[in-house]
Amino acid sequence: MMVPELSAHGAVIPRIGFGTSQLGDCGEIVATALKLGYRHVDTAWKYGSEQGVGEGIRLSGVPRKDIFLTTKVSHEYLRAADFARSVDESLKRLQVDYVDALLVHWPTIDNIPLAETMGALAKAKREGKTRHVGVANFNIALIEEAMRLCPEPLVTLQAEYHPYLDQSKVLAYCRSKGLIFMAYCPLARGRMFNDPVLSEIARGNGKTIAQVALRWLLQQEIVAPIPRSSNPRHMAESLDVFNFSLTDDEMKRIYALKRPDGRIANPAGRAPEWD
Repeated sequence: MMVPELSAHGAVIPRIGFGTSQLGDCGEIVATALKLGYRHVDTAWKYGSEQGVGEGIRLSGVPRKDIFLTTKVSHEYLRAADFARSVDESLKRLQVDYVDALLVHWPTIDNIPLAETMGALAKAKREGKTRHVGVANFNIALIEEAMRLCPEPLVTLQAEYHPYLDQSKVLAYCRSKGLIFMAYCPLARGRMFNDPVLSEIARGNGKTIAQVALRWLLQQEIVAPIPRSSNPRHMAESLDVFNFSLTDDEMKRIYALKRPDGRIANPAGRAPEWD
């Protein structure tokens, strides 16, 4: 199947991607995802999955040019020289000449000037090591600062988003700046699979809870979820979300599920002050 796409500042990103956090040696899994129809694969130095992703791309037989590949530079490597070395090592592990999106994975914690990191990010793009650049896990103030300091346009924010986490402020900001919101943990790591509201909406649409949660994200125009699974059936189900729509009432009921303790990824010492 052909996955629809979103565009921002010259980047064309598939509406749904495949996440590889915690999948480690994932060559066969990634190859399966690509054979099923995924065309965006998300990895990071921190995940330990880059080598597996590179292997999966080769095993799949899908041409490199048809794949949107995202990786990230970890907070340990945000000084310019470390950043450049991290990018080169990522490309080597992935066995590719470039990635499609290179993101700063978390904001700095060591008082490294953001200007230095953004300069290094832009340099990677100018050197052809990435086609596009962005940030992950930044709050609005940090995105604003990053956009001001980066000589190249940011195309995306990657952050956690699912029905239990209110991201309305961040989404409104991304919309105003023309950024695509890549949503990780879109299924809240399984925490909502017994949710009565989602169960009822899923039954009414003849879909699974996972499909309803992904559809809710997709109907928010600028959101590109990146679900993760090692189960081929679940992987296929997550792609099968473009043949139904949620009503305004269903969308509202799902928005109402947000809760103050909804956030999952919140590492002490690394997480910014969230909006």
